[in-house]
Amino acid sequence: MQYNFSDRISSLKPSAIREIFKVLLNPEVISFAGGNPAPETFPAQPMAEIAAELFEKNYKSSLQYGITEGLPSLRELTSSRLKSKYSVGGPGDDLIIVTGGQQGIDLTAKVFVNEGDAVICESPSFIGALNAFRSYGANLVPVPVDNDGMDMDALEHALKTVPNVKLIYVIPTFQNPSGVTMSLERRHKLLELADKYDVVILEDNPYIELRYSGQYVPPVKSMDERGRVVYVGSYSKIISPGMRVGFVCAPAEITAKIVVAKQVADVHTNQFFMMLVSGLLERFNLDEHIELSRKIYVEKRDAMLAAMQRSFGNKVSWHVPDGGLFIWANLPEGMDGAALCNLAKDRKVAAVPGSAFLCDQNAVSNGFRLNFSMPSLDAIDRGIKIFGECIKEYVG
Repeated sequence: MQYNFSDRISSLKPSAIREIFKVLLNPEVISFAGGNPAPETFPAQPMAEIAAELFEKNYKSSLQYGITEGLPSLRELTSSRLKSKYSVGGPGDDLIIVTGGQQGIDLTAKVFVNEGDAVICESPSFIGALNAFRSYGANLVPVPVDNDGMDMDALEHALKTVPNVKLIYVIPTFQNPSGVTMSLERRHKLLELADKYDVVILEDNPYIELRYSGQYVPPVKSMDERGRVVYVGSYSKIISPGMRVGFVCAPAEITAKIVVAKQVADVHTNQFFMMLVSGLLERFNLDEHIELSRKIYVEKRDAMLAAMQRSFGNKVSWHVPDGGLFIWANLPEGMDGAALCNLAKDRKVAAVPGSAFLCDQNAVSNGFRLNFSMPSLDAIDRGIKIFGECIKEYVG
């Protein structure tokens, strides 16, 4: 039969990254495509101990319904950690647990964005957020990113000229996909412009714990004195992505609306995994664990950068990230990163073309994104060599 899908979903394209995961079912493929943390960083042993205890002594609570706002102990522990480490969360703020950072983005869009409203995004930006905004019929407004983050002059021009701007979406620290970090000066300017034009900032910060070099820059939310910032974070990159445990810190008036939206979506985040994460935070030195993860990732980052230097030639440029999980590279102007990635895919090396991260789904990008956290050092060396051969064939 002929199905008549809703307008909000009929024009929505599947995530290029999620689609690439289907290719990765082939064990011969070397993947630089996903954003997966390295499995060797998962704290499996303490998780196993806490999980066994939950099943033995606390199964009645861990397998039961919970409240939509999230497990109280996990909310308190998360809130305390954010305040002590990053000065995130003020007197008027509340914190709720969500099903991964992605749900925090989606629910924030749901409570703010009407059909036709504008959302200003960095260009390039995280495809999961772009698709969330598209699903609510938002007008996506791109603002370019350079090595200091979002261009503030371009942002103000957009705020002046685009009607009905509801959100400014930013990933200020180790941005996905570019890897850049917004400077402190621009963070202050961002808040200033949001105040001037009365717009909410949606700050997505899943990589803040994964710094390998450079100077710490405080979150935008830590400077928020007027309830202007919705802060989304996650335990995916520092504990486990499969548990889907994230959090939103925002003014209580906003979180109350997000809670209502979440009740419609999934009632509450997985109770067992919330209790597992809470147990880890209570009994496990998470900062020590993160430091071990950083040592693994900085070695992989540096190995990939060295392999790129050997194999890519002088026609390709790239940004050296101070943290996060990705390296962004650019072919010469006028070339298509998607064509290059297709060529590499035929040789069993997967990467994500830059076009996947643009507001305009039909635009062409000369960029491509490489992930260094998941592949082994050997796979990085072999895969980048093959990718380099593809570059020489495509670019000449």
